[in-house]
Amino acid sequence: MTAINPPKDKYHAVWIIFFILGLGTLLPWNFFMTATMYFIERLKDQSDVGSNGTLNVTMEGDSRNVLQAKFSNVMTLCAMVPLLIFTCLNSFIHQRIPQTLRISGCLSVILVVFLLTAILVKVDVTPLPFFMLTMIKIVCINSFGAVLQGSLFGLAGMLPAAYTTPIMSGQGLAGTFAAFSMICALASGSALNDSSFGYFITACVVILLAIFSYLALPRMEFFQYYAESGGLRPANDEENKMDLLKKDGSEEKRPVVSLTGEESKPTVSVFGIFKQIWVTALSVCCIFTVTIGTFPAVTVDVKTTVSDPGEWETYFIPVSCFLLFNVMDWAGRSLTAVCMWPGKDSMWLPILVIARVIFRSS
Repeated sequence: MTAINPPKDKYHAVWIIFFILGLGTLLPWNFFMTATMYFIERLKDQSDVGSNGTLNVTMEGDSRNVLQAKFSNVMTLCAMVPLLIFTCLNSFIHQRIPQTLRISGCLSVILVVFLLTAILVKVDVTPLPFFMLTMIKIVCINSFGAVLQGSLFGLAGMLPAAYTTPIMSGQGLAGTFAAFSMICALASGSALNDSSFGYFITACVVILLAIFSYLALPRMEFFQYYAESGGLRPANDEENKMDLLKKDGSEEKRPVVSLTGEESKPTVSVFGIFKQIWVTALSVCCIFTVTIGTFPAVTVDVKTTVSDPGEWETYFIPVSCFLLFNVMDWAGRSLTAVCMWPGKDSMWLPILVIARVIFRSS
């Protein structure tokens, strides 16, 4: 087998595995985020819980206790700070911990956290300890999720560039799947314990599927070829990855010849790469700053203005906040496989990003 004749991805099995792994990276956080109403209900004082134990999602602003009022803000803080820290630390962790251990270990820890969450649904816990346990679990899933996400993109980096798309698409589906699962739980009309237990068990099943998919990945001939060949990949893929550095001049891309006559790979500094992508990088930073600063901490407190909402009040936040946001997020991520506009050198990109920041501030 040569680099000229790489094997085909039979039945798109590797593509599907990366899609499932992408789903597994953001599914834990999305399940916790979408279940905000459940957690707020559990933070009620015992005297406020209905006698039938059903999930009451109506929240009057002046009737919530301190833990309920602060839950969304603290949850976002406990999620984003560890995510930022461990995303940065991932650059050093990958040199010391094998990739297999990082991915399988992170998925296993996240699975244990969700099993614990499902068990706690059936256990009576007073509001303050429950609040603290929930925040600890959110810190855990986002810390390990950051390492998992970075490791997964590194794994996809060994394959052709097209295999980054299923990861992005899977991440987009994670939010949609979580929102749809919550809507189904509410529509079931079950008691609080039953619907929430089924909701979190569903997440456990999906994470187990991601673990088994990852274990099956090394058995795929297509993946084995790219994992073992290293620098013997098809030349066009390497050219795509070096395309960003064309403006740096030929001196940065010139191969270095050693005393033994062997040609080494071109060396590129991180600063050299950043000089070429700084507009795109800052644009991505602004986009996520605006999005995460608004969703879900602000949007989850929006109330319907319908005078007599009836059942719609129960579904307003799951549909208008979570489902709508995640469907559009999934569509946007998936469309990059078909169309990429504006391009990386287009002036429209920073203009649209700045307009979005102004719109958010107004």
